Amino acid sequence: MGSMTDKPFPSAALHGAVDLSGLARPAQSGGSAGGTGGASGGGGDQLVRQVDDVSFGEAVQQSTQVPVLFAVWSGSRPQSKEHVDTLAKVVRTYGGRIVLTTADIDQAMQIRQALQVQQVPMVLALLQGQPLPLYTGDQPEEAIRQVIDKVLEAAAANGVTGTVDAGDQTQDDEPEQEPENPLHQQAYDAIEAGDYAAAVTAYEQALKENPADEEARLGLGQVQLLERTEGVDLAQARDAAAAAPTDVAKQAVVADLDVLGGHVEDAFQRLIDLVKATSGDERNAAREHLVGLFDVVGASDPRVKKARMALMSALY
Repeated sequence: MGSMTDKPFPSAALHGAVDLSGLARPAQSGGSAGGTGGASGGGGDQLVRQVDDVSFGEAVQQSTQVPVLFAVWSGSRPQSKEHVDTLAKVVRTYGGRIVLTTADIDQAMQIRQALQVQQVPMVLALLQGQPLPLYTGDQPEEAIRQVIDKVLEAAAANGVTGTVDAGDQTQDDEPEQEPENPLHQQAYDAIEAGDYAAAVTAYEQALKENPADEEARLGLGQVQLLERTEGVDLAQARDAAAAAPTDVAKQAVVADLDVLGGHVEDAFQRLIDLVKATSGDERNAAREHLVGLFDVVGASDPRVKKARMALMSALY
């Protein structure tokens, strides 16, 4: 049994323990939530949805209009997903006054890093874009309802009173996930154990068997990023980079840490500036590192598309 929040959180003081703004990409135009209606959901299930490092920003944006319950779980720990299913069941009984957003931290590594997740499931509320820690570990339905009621009180006190169209969604009708590739599971287990080298090996094997395995390719890039930055001190790395503005290795370390911390655009711009400032082998090394980070963030991310264009301009 995990620990419940002992005291109701302050309804007017929305200062979360972490700043999630770095993970929130700009909201898509034309899809913002109205006062009583549409929170972004991209169609389909408006009450319960899963996000990743890229789409998490939509949940942050949605929380300015409607309270968002945010639960992180682990694909390598089925029990944590069972609790998320219980949360979904409870959330559906509130008629669209609150929504549930979930993330698998085995894949959403920027979220995992930003929240410093130590135990799953871990449940927070998002109000006005700010996180409010609620509890960790499994909780019974009655306790979940008490927590949600407190969240709704805090939301009302802060003017977050929008709703989403719940329709006739009274049951947990999320589609069943496809069976997991055993090699992916092997990689997740290795990540949980802190054995990044084993995770890299598993993802590389998955790609050898299926070069089109996009999840394995992204997972490989993310684990390699974790491996490169393990034990690195951010302040020292920034000082070293500031003292050597054209040192590719030192600039690359800070770019890695920025991506891991959610400051994706800063990381990309740092390396684009480095491409402009260098030549020959150093320039090529800076370009290759930047392209590698594109693979970590994902080709479909608009920040990657924008940076690719900027890189082309820098090169030519």
